[in-house]
Amino acid sequence: MMKKIKPLAFYLPQYHPVPENDEWWGKGFTEWTNVGKAQPLFEGHEQPIYPGDLGYYDLRVPEVREQQAQMAKDYGVHGFIYYHYWFGNGKQLLERVANDVLKSGKPDFPFCFCWANETWSGIWHGLSEKILAQQVYPNEQDLIAHFEYLLPFFKDERYIKVDNKPLLIIYDPNHLNDGDPHYISRFRELAKENGFDGLYVMASNKLRDDLDFKSMGYDSKISNAFQKAWVPHIDKKEYISHSQYYKNRIKGLIGIKKKEQPKVRIQDAQAVVNDLKFEESNVPTYPCILPNWDNTPRSGYRGIILANNSPEIFEQQVEKAATYLEDKKDYPEQFLIVKSWNEWAEGNILEPDRKYGFGYLNALKKILNKHSRNE
Repeated sequence: MMKKIKPLAFYLPQYHPVPENDEWWGKGFTEWTNVGKAQPLFEGHEQPIYPGDLGYYDLRVPEVREQQAQMAKDYGVHGFIYYHYWFGNGKQLLERVANDVLKSGKPDFPFCFCWANETWSGIWHGLSEKILAQQVYPNEQDLIAHFEYLLPFFKDERYIKVDNKPLLIIYDPNHLNDGDPHYISRFRELAKENGFDGLYVMASNKLRDDLDFKSMGYDSKISNAFQKAWVPHIDKKEYISHSQYYKNRIKGLIGIKKKEQPKVRIQDAQAVVNDLKFEESNVPTYPCILPNWDNTPRSGYRGIILANNSPEIFEQQVEKAATYLEDKKDYPEQFLIVKSWNEWAEGNILEPDRKYGFGYLNALKKILNKHSRNE
């Protein structure tokens, strides 16, 4: 019998103030700051976007976390992937939400971590030169301290495990490999010393699928198929023919060409989804789907927009992912990765917004129900 499809949604904890963000971006900064100040950059650009049922929430409030988990559960999401920020030398950011979830035992909802092992710079917010928090892998002591911080989470019955191995997602496998190639194998040893059968380590969707993840020490990876389908569409928008370039230059030199408005890179969601094709790497490869994308609230004209999104187009993605998983009977679990539950400043959300309400969640539930009947 086929295993049940288990959607896991990336979950951003940056919806409460922290001293570092106060210092970098101004007192009281949260992800909502970018969402609220967004401007339409062209005619018909739908910005700002507005949250639906949950409003502009603060994740320090336990009731909010309960509501999110209940909503996710009601529509078939199996668990959340909390972003986890450990920069080395004991430095963490945005750990409050996970710590509260652990301490309180609520919500009663599965979760795991994605270690977002990358340096924070101001590049997406117009401070490109400024390093805010550097990702480093200093020494064995720090590695052990990192594991000891994670251990109580791993031991929690809500923490997602595969065959008695806690699931840990690594955002940037190359960065970790360059920084400390033995990090994962040491983590596995420590997990075994603490009563687990090891760790189930998954590479994120950041890297292409055709790399040798097995020899890098990974058990699985999140498919990069969506980016692969998307990139050719992004590139098409950036090229300008030589003849057009020189015409523009001549017009500029003789003063008849108006200063051009900067243009945002826009692609059609349906065209990208039509090209979406999930393929295996040399480890089990779990499909990853994106309901929507518009990161101009963070990045302005440097942003990228996936236009004409709709719950119906998302439904087509869920169908492709579920169909792909049907052939993967040898996978230990049928994970379906959703990016993301609540990345509002990237316009990348499964949570209800004011325009579509529960449309995206309904699309997910509809296809999950269809495939569970087929089992």
